[in-house]
Amino acid sequence: MWPRIKFKKYIRFTQNEKYEIIQLVEDSELGVNRTLGELDIPKRTFYNWYGKYSKHGYDGLAPKKRTTNSQWNRIPDKVRNEVVELALEVSELSPRELAQRMIDQNGYFIYIDIR
Repeated sequence: MWPRIKFKKYIRFTQNEKYEIIQLVEDSELGVNRTLGELDIPKRTFYNWYGKYSKHGYDGLAPKKRTTNSQWNRIPDKVRNEVVELALEVSELSPRELAQRMIDQNGYFIYIDIR
């Protein structure tokens, strides 16, 4: 049996570590709750792993690729180009007025934070 291990909150486990924990819980005589308690792993985390393992096998335990360069509020290039074109056409408009015109003409909502 593994000694009691304290895992930090939000620690990332490797694919192999997840697999070993699943095997340990499956083979344990203590039961799922007690084994997970000894390992200090939340049941929800374990069952998320177990569901992926059941559905996709060992490959389902692999970490997902993270997209580091995406932003939730990024303006698409096409829309950005339209904003720049409009700003050059009517350079006398303030950013707020420019955003309002984009909403009126194109239906795009663009938030302008002016502090």
